[in-house]
Amino acid sequence: MVKETFANKTPKMKRKYDCVPELSLKAYTDGGPTDRKAFQEALFEGFKYFGFIILKAHPIRPELFHTSYELSSEFFTLQDEEKLLFSRPDGQRGYTLFECQHAKDSEHPELKEFWHVGREFEGNSALADVFPPNMRPARPEQFRETFFEIYNALEEAGMVMLEALAPSLDVDDEYFRRMTTNGNSIVCLLHYPPVPDGVSPNAPRATAHEDINLITILVAANGGSLELLDHEGNWLPVETDPNNLIVDAGDMLARVCNDLVPATTHRVVIPDCPNISCYSMPFFMHPHPDATLTCLESCKGDAAKYSDIIADHFLKQRLAEIGLAG
Repeated sequence: MVKETFANKTPKMKRKYDCVPELSLKAYTDGGPTDRKAFQEALFEGFKYFGFIILKAHPIRPELFHTSYELSSEFFTLQDEEKLLFSRPDGQRGYTLFECQHAKDSEHPELKEFWHVGREFEGNSALADVFPPNMRPARPEQFRETFFEIYNALEEAGMVMLEALAPSLDVDDEYFRRMTTNGNSIVCLLHYPPVPDGVSPNAPRATAHEDINLITILVAANGGSLELLDHEGNWLPVETDPNNLIVDAGDMLARVCNDLVPATTHRVVIPDCPNISCYSMPFFMHPHPDATLTCLESCKGDAAKYSDIIADHFLKQRLAEIGLAG
């Protein structure tokens, strides 16, 4: 059976872009009606064409990105024995060892290790027992505080962007904010170590896949090599300034939009450069666990392609498919 990908499940579109469009979030948040409308239209067009857009002029401080990558690098240099003190079988929080995850429909482990930071609630919250607890390493210093700060900043940027997308889908501005408030979103600190001897230079660090969640906001990778599969079936590099945010639609948004906004196949390849560590930091934005993934009326056309499903059920199914079930 041929794996269904962006190139073969989405109708062909007249070529409009040669690269992923870069949009100024400030034009939407601080601009006048004309600027805001232009942003909304460009956002929808970019998402429909690629399933990807790039946000520039966003409010997150570059210094926070720099500090986050420094702390991520410092953590991953620790010995495996120390890192494994903070591992969980399901990989939803804390540390996951090198080569422990594979893409859906792939038997080959990916050349990466990672750490997940999730939402936290006070002990008296009804949701405190719903989400797994975060792990709290003693070092590096300021690890927990820094990644909660970047978690909150990326989540709000995602909320604003989804607010801008809402009118194009004929839903109210708060539709996606309601869906994602108290969602099971995570920041993933990714480390791609130097490639071991004997591994093919053509092997992917992250196999071709589509993301599970609603949207992913990627802090432009430090030394990574991200590529998306375009409408012609070609791999297109996704490159931008390191302080910009790369945003892609996941399977959950594609289901809601009936594939009008596609979950685009993408991968991380070994770059043609010295064999050194590379780092990446995606924020996987999820709906709250009880949200229903149902096709929007404006996207339904002749019929909805996918049946309704609870977001938490869909997430657990997909985690099992990539080897991260508890």
